[in-house]
Amino acid sequence: MASASGSSWTPKQNKLFENALAIYDRDTPDRWHNLARAVGGKTVEEVKRHYELLVEDVRQIEAGQVPLPNYRKAGLTAKPYSFMDEEKRLKSLKLQ
Repeated sequence: MASASGSSWTPKQNKLFENALAIYDRDTPDRWHNLARAVGGKTVEEVKRHYELLVEDVRQIEAGQVPLPNYRKAGLTAKPYSFMDEEKRLKSLKLQ
């Protein structure tokens, strides 16, 4: 995604971008300026392009056009995902 935008984005900038998107929704005045300022080192146009690429990535994922990664390591069997396991994990973290 980053290379297509004409500039590279560090993992830190991507995280800052994601966090800023949660704060500055589409109804926020000067949204793109706020996002660029939150990321740092990016222009408004770079931030807009990065957002457009993110939206396209999500669209392709939701349309089933992106294969899910295989996280199983050789010789290991994957445990089926269980919502009960997730609930236990969240309770242990006191997030639920």
